[in-house]
Amino acid sequence: MIDENAVRERLAALPGRIGFYCKNLVTGETLSCGADTPMMAASVIKLFVLAEAERRMDEGTLDRDALFTVRHAECVPSCGALNYMHDGLQVTIGDLCTLMIIHSDNSATNFLIDLLGFDAINALIRSLGYSVTALNRKMFDLESSARGIQNYICAAEVGDLLERMYRGTLVSPAASADMLRIMRDQQINHKIPFYLSELPDPPEIAHKTGEDDGITHDAGIVYADEPFVVVFCGNETDVPAFARAIGELSLELYRGNAK
Repeated sequence: MIDENAVRERLAALPGRIGFYCKNLVTGETLSCGADTPMMAASVIKLFVLAEAERRMDEGTLDRDALFTVRHAECVPSCGALNYMHDGLQVTIGDLCTLMIIHSDNSATNFLIDLLGFDAINALIRSLGYSVTALNRKMFDLESSARGIQNYICAAEVGDLLERMYRGTLVSPAASADMLRIMRDQQINHKIPFYLSELPDPPEIAHKTGEDDGITHDAGIVYADEPFVVVFCGNETDVPAFARAIGELSLELYRGNAK
């Protein structure tokens, strides 16, 4: 059994604004705190860019195999691989989607935002019934950020998006499965999977991280005996301390959802 009070006390002891959402996908049991609180999104917003890309590919208006030429002049710093590759590299749209998630590639994300459009991505978000989540600027847009323009999520809406993927109802069964396939290949694994990966028989995990100054998130599906969605969001927090807490609490939640 999960000690709900212990989980809440551990989260309450962390500095800053904390959002947390966990749902057992078999029983429907939910545990949350601050789950509806708007949080600066960092890279978790990329899940919603992915959802719109998958919607377009699913309907046939975006070709997964179409080639895209990467120009260094259009790349942005920080996370990812594309800005370290040779100028003029050609990758597919599907490659951009994969890099955006598994390496949190900011350049790949911005290329996809240009292809898809802010309006279309936000229209998808609203069509899903989400009122907090919003894509308002590109990645590493320091000018917009300085003016207070941020992307937002909340733990409950991210959790619902992940549950829709799990149940095959986000866009379509095929699109949902493809999103989860990409997320299972995540290469940034120092939060939810950190302690779980050391178990004798580690569970499969599909997840997406986010991190910036004073911000750390991780959101995913842990395929325990009874699979569960878990979303951790931290703003204005101690990033190393919260990242450690995410790993420890994920292990406790996993044990609580084991038969």
